[in-house]
Amino acid sequence: MEALQTLVASTGLVNFSAGQVVMMLVGLILLYLAIAKGFEPLLLVPIGFGAILTNIPLAGMGEPGGILYLFYEMGIASGLFPLLIFLGVGAMTDFGALIANPRTMFLGAAAQFGIFATLFGAIALNWVPGLSFTLKEASAIAIIGGADGPTAIFLASRLAPDLLGAIAVAAYSYMALVPLIQPPIMRALTTVEERKIQMTQLRVVSKREKIVFPLLLLILTILLLPTAAPLVGMFCLGNLMKECGVVDRLSKTAQNELINIVTIFLGLAVGSRLSADKFLTTQTLGILVLGMVAFAIGTAAGVLMAKLMNKVSKQPINPLIGSAGVSAVPMAARVSNKLGLEADPHNFLLMHAMGPNVAGVIGSAVAAGILLALVG
Repeated sequence: MEALQTLVASTGLVNFSAGQVVMMLVGLILLYLAIAKGFEPLLLVPIGFGAILTNIPLAGMGEPGGILYLFYEMGIASGLFPLLIFLGVGAMTDFGALIANPRTMFLGAAAQFGIFATLFGAIALNWVPGLSFTLKEASAIAIIGGADGPTAIFLASRLAPDLLGAIAVAAYSYMALVPLIQPPIMRALTTVEERKIQMTQLRVVSKREKIVFPLLLLILTILLLPTAAPLVGMFCLGNLMKECGVVDRLSKTAQNELINIVTIFLGLAVGSRLSADKFLTTQTLGILVLGMVAFAIGTAAGVLMAKLMNKVSKQPINPLIGSAGVSAVPMAARVSNKLGLEADPHNFLLMHAMGPNVAGVIGSAVAAGILLALVG
């Protein structure tokens, strides 16, 4: 009889808490969004599954000694996984559109306004009963507005590790929801005639320019903002491997095997932070709301900057490409192109939108470096 009681006491059925059940449902929702809706499946599948695993009672997978805990400590607490992701993203990035039309760098910069606006919003929420964010936590939350998951994880691991799960889920969820969040904002801020603006064809960018660009970007980072060097440096290394043409094997590995392996471990590590005791708090709700606000402000700022530039520029700029200044590559650029085609079936904006899109990647890394320099 005693053995039977011991066996029953060791089952999950009698050890589940309400919070663990809720978080398992959250994990299932993430899996549904990834599998049925196609929202960022490469990240949401391992994150959702990791959320289920870490909330299994008695398994201890997210506790010290557990496999998910080890993934987190080795890859996220150390900052390794986000940096390796940046290496792979750099190897997949083509700076040609940005080099051909360097003005679009301003659009990528403008979209980062959402980060700094949300920083003050997070601090202001301290007036709301039940919510309290330190300056470091507010900075980690604000980076969600850059729509750059690896950067959000990197900064949160440095400034607010206890909030990492909520920040990572918010960042990747809003990245996945780009096709739903951005179009209403873009339509509200532009007229039909503005959406029909056709831009001149981009010039051909030479191989030499593409090789020099990441080196120049790294030098500027070293001189002006060394705190951003880890992210920007890995990004530039990946891009240089792609463009130099003499290390194709390394470039292809970074673009495929390396980034795929790291993505699996990164997703599981983030899922390990979605335990009930860490996620089911009033702070999580505040993070989700602030993340949405940051993303909306970033999108609007990019569009408004494009409208302003169009007033003073001799060459026409379609304001739709301003929304691509958030660094959800290449989804944000595709959304700009889609809305342009809706207004005019002959208006192809994809390559033009890739300029501010890759500028947004740089911008979010620079913003993270600024926040680290100020509060880290």
